[in-house]
Amino acid sequence: MGKHRLEAFSDGVIAIIITIMVLEMKVPHGEGLAALGPLLPVFLSYVLSFVYLGIYWNNHHHLLQATPHVTGPMLWANLHLLFWLSLIPFATAWMGEHPFTAAPTALYGVVLLMAAVAYGILQQRIMASQGPDSRLQQAIGSDWKGKLSPVLYAAAIPVACGWPWLAVGLYVVGALWWLIPDRRIEHVLRSADTYRWASTSL
Repeated sequence: MGKHRLEAFSDGVIAIIITIMVLEMKVPHGEGLAALGPLLPVFLSYVLSFVYLGIYWNNHHHLLQATPHVTGPMLWANLHLLFWLSLIPFATAWMGEHPFTAAPTALYGVVLLMAAVAYGILQQRIMASQGPDSRLQQAIGSDWKGKLSPVLYAAAIPVACGWPWLAVGLYVVGALWWLIPDRRIEHVLRSADTYRWASTSL
């Protein structure tokens, strides 16, 4: 199966998720700038979740770049990832309405943790379909960021029960961590394309 339908479907779902988050930000009743004050936690929660969704969209794009074909297990793994991403608007709205409180902050961490686990499963399914000489495996190497991110989110969940502000700080650190560009997949793909071009030119 080709990957283009999977990519288009995933892009559409993520776009809808972002749209739902925007709609959660209600227009204030007042007309002065002071009326925007109560919306600040909601807006900041939206910004954090928007960044996370952007990171997942970007990394998902790179995964599919290294995927020549799609298998059944990959389809289900992708749906599993989209399921957890679809819960981000709910967790974002609850945390925005009740900033720095235990349960909403912890739930936000649970969603981030499960999304990270689901992404890891999708990544493993892709590598398994490519065999021992997986281009994706060559690109990601030890994948220390992918392994440490779930640990960060898992640690933030119990922290949220006592120090919600610290848990939010850990979520921000996780987002900033992934904002650092990682071009390993692009580098491996470019190297493979160059090799194929050179081989066909001989």
